[in-house]
Amino acid sequence: MFGTLYESDHTKWMREMMAKNPEWAEDQKTGRAIWWDKQIDLDQQARYQQAKEANKSYPYDVNFDF
Repeated sequence: MFGTLYESDHTKWMREMMAKNPEWAEDQKTGRAIWWDKQIDLDQQARYQQAKEANKSYPYDVNFDF
């Protein structure tokens, strides 16, 4: 009754492409390191937070003087 689990066409295609191009796995790791795996400097982040200016109460007020 519970033979095979459903697998989408996209998943099948990705498995096929990864089998044909095993070097993509390393490319994925490199891309992730560039875009997502970044070190956060907590001191610098705290300085950025302290340097922020407060938001204006209502920026679309017609009586607001610049």
